[in-house]
Amino acid sequence: MVRSFGVSDAGAVRRTNEDCFLADDDLCLFVVADGMGGHAAGEVASKLAVESIENFVRRSTGCEDFSWPFGIEPTLTFGGNRLRTAISLANRRVFRAAEGHDDYTGMGATVACGLVNEGRLIIGHVGDSRAYLLSNGSIAPLTVDDTWANTLAAGQGVDPATLKSHPMRHVLTNVLGAREHAEIHISEQPLADGQTLLLCTDGVHGVIDDETLRSLTMRDGSLQEIVGGLIDAARARGSRDNMTAVVVQFFEDGRRPDA
Repeated sequence: MVRSFGVSDAGAVRRTNEDCFLADDDLCLFVVADGMGGHAAGEVASKLAVESIENFVRRSTGCEDFSWPFGIEPTLTFGGNRLRTAISLANRRVFRAAEGHDDYTGMGATVACGLVNEGRLIIGHVGDSRAYLLSNGSIAPLTVDDTWANTLAAGQGVDPATLKSHPMRHVLTNVLGAREHAEIHISEQPLADGQTLLLCTDGVHGVIDDETLRSLTMRDGSLQEIVGGLIDAARARGSRDNMTAVVVQFFEDGRRPDA
């Protein structure tokens, strides 16, 4: 079983909130999205992305009468293919919306998703929104940002340490809606009782280091207090972006922790 809570905040600088999130315990689907683009296009992109992902996952729950418009990836489970297809549909929807409206030219969104299916955690992501898994007092990143620095380090064997101060280090190389086909990263792993999933946009992880994320997410208190603490910490550290965090706790049937 799962329980979750999420918060999205425009922050101290931005007039609008271009982030969007979903935390649906019944659907076992959790999403954060960070939009980009002028004329409120970022707000549109993130909302379209979250809606598209939710719609396909909901439509494909307990039903075999649906199509796979992007084919099947044989290395993934049924759940993994569901999330892969859902994110692919989100990319197509954002891309087509940008093509069809002059005000939306150049819009896109990053996304990080968690889907719980048959005791497994399936993570899907595009861009630099992140997913972390907390277990036994430790935190482990489940995603790698699609940035210029990481692409260069992976493709050309460049030491990431030499790129820490490069002005292009955070430039995104992969987002939903920028191209007809986005590179979608999917990973799967079994879940264990007591583990916690953290999804957040760069307005949070961009100003809070992993160790602080760990301590804030594992603190005692309700989920509302935990998520509120993450947002407050990001604001206190001078975040100039929209801030979104979703925390999901996993527990065995009958061992639901106190709310």
